[in-house]
Amino acid sequence: MESGRTMAVRTMFAVAACALLAGCGGGEDRPASLSSIAPDWRQVATSADRERLRTWRQAWVSAVAKAQASGNGKAIAAGGALFEPDLALSEPMPPAGDYRCRVFKIGAHGSAMRDFTVYPYFTCRIASTAGGVTRFYKTEGSQRVSGRAYPDGTRRAVFLGTMMLGDERNAIAYGRDPNRDLAGIIQRVGDRRWRMMLPYPRFESLLDVVEIVPAG
Repeated sequence: MESGRTMAVRTMFAVAACALLAGCGGGEDRPASLSSIAPDWRQVATSADRERLRTWRQAWVSAVAKAQASGNGKAIAAGGALFEPDLALSEPMPPAGDYRCRVFKIGAHGSAMRDFTVYPYFTCRIASTAGGVTRFYKTEGSQRVSGRAYPDGTRRAVFLGTMMLGDERNAIAYGRDPNRDLAGIIQRVGDRRWRMMLPYPRFESLLDVVEIVPAG
């Protein structure tokens, strides 16, 4: 039988190894550090974000109505499946890898914004983690979405994350700053096409839709 001293030494080395592994990482922007990794997003989401996710359809209808009323009906129609609110195919999460993403801001929230704005493609990345949780993050730009997507049935995943700004290298913890928190729904809308809808973002629009397509 091992002595108490031997067991204590082994425990010390085990703790040190765990700390070393937890501290390893590259220099790239890291996804949002949530307080816990849980298979059920409801255990992580703030009450404000649960409300945003419950009212996603209201956000969608209001945003699209404003865009159409300001003469953007053809742009909405040109998006095809991307802007069909009830379209959701099985296998909602993109496989791990690099992707091209672009943001559509719909329904102005504030006088300085237009009711339909399309931004250029940027590089984003999907990475698998333990426990069935998937990381999603934008790798470039002055505003970088960063967080985790949680399985939620067979036709959608729920995204919870934060917004990284400027030259920040690490995302702030989800739930620490309501103005940085992001909540959305990820769905597959085509053979190799996905979207993330973000209802009621804090600034600029009533709805953000992020198109996600393979980089290659």
